[in-house]
Amino acid sequence: MKNIIGQSKKLNSSIYIIQSKIEKYMKKILTIIGARPQFIKASAISRVIKETDGIVEIILHTGQHFDSNMSDVFFNQLNIPRPDVQLDINGGSHGDMTGRMLIEIEKALLEYKPDRVLVYGDTNSTLAGALAAAKLHIPVAHVEAGLRSFNMQMPEEINRILTDQISDYLFCPTETAVDNLQNEGYSNKTVSVLNVGDVMQDCAFFFSKQAVEPLLMPNVKEFILSTLHRAENTDDVVRLTSLVAALNNIHRNVAPVVLPLHPRTKSAIKKAGLKLDVYIIDPVGYFEMLWLLDRCSLVVTDSGGVQKEAFFFRKACVTMRDQTEWVELVDAGVNELVGANQLEMENSVKNNFGRIVSDKYEMYGGGKAAEKIVGILQDSF
Repeated sequence: MKNIIGQSKKLNSSIYIIQSKIEKYMKKILTIIGARPQFIKASAISRVIKETDGIVEIILHTGQHFDSNMSDVFFNQLNIPRPDVQLDINGGSHGDMTGRMLIEIEKALLEYKPDRVLVYGDTNSTLAGALAAAKLHIPVAHVEAGLRSFNMQMPEEINRILTDQISDYLFCPTETAVDNLQNEGYSNKTVSVLNVGDVMQDCAFFFSKQAVEPLLMPNVKEFILSTLHRAENTDDVVRLTSLVAALNNIHRNVAPVVLPLHPRTKSAIKKAGLKLDVYIIDPVGYFEMLWLLDRCSLVVTDSGGVQKEAFFFRKACVTMRDQTEWVELVDAGVNELVGANQLEMENSVKNNFGRIVSDKYEMYGGGKAAEKIVGILQDSF
């Protein structure tokens, strides 16, 4: 028995050594995520990396979104591998948060020595990750490169521009994003600017069959799905007052409005002495959001991602913003910008309620973006 046990230990040790040697010669991609939309995007690319020979993924979670509904639940639902590095950095000013992330991400890069660093979108986690990698001369791949709102008051716009400037692989979701980069002179730089499509469409198609009804969903046959959380709306009492009045009128006169209410928005509405007279539900996870998008008759939002997701589910969108990164949706006539103008918003909702839109030109890649991104990275080694 001792000999058998001894042989087993030796065999297991040999397997471990062989595995270590295999991993030594595999190329390493270190993925940096920290906010709810990034978890969703990462799920598409992580799924493809798993099926790709010669690449291993290391996941670093900055902790920018740290409550269970925005973090743990998403890892469980989307079957994303648990982070190899968990930083738990959240709160504080933009500069403070980005600085702390930069310090800790650099330590992780020095420890893991990845061949590529992959960042998503436009958060503080995105910029900190790209900057740490660039200073260590590790090639950076930016998913959702080239997006512009042309509003420098938005911290996200600053993060987008700076991240693109120090990235080596600029994975653009649309031709509009490619054009933005070309207009900024990227054709004269030694970087790869590529229209690969939008990984969010990959996710919407892949996970739509797992959509689930939110808890305490009101019993309504037709409804308008709304989200309201952007600081430019919630932190401006005049804008917030106009938007709340519009949503209340729409709920009474057009169709029921279902609004998953963000805690910060709830606090801002209370502070302003306003009252929302719509169907309010708790914030929802990704699968619940897919259920709502699939069954609603119109989307009214100030979110960037939800504008696209409405389109993925063939729903028209009314956007409570003055600018949008997704200008191709406006150009295609499937998304209307109304800012915080109450009358424009109410008229747009009446005109678009129940309208079905179509994607004639596969503007976002048709659900194959992740495959293209991983294929390009694999060929780059």
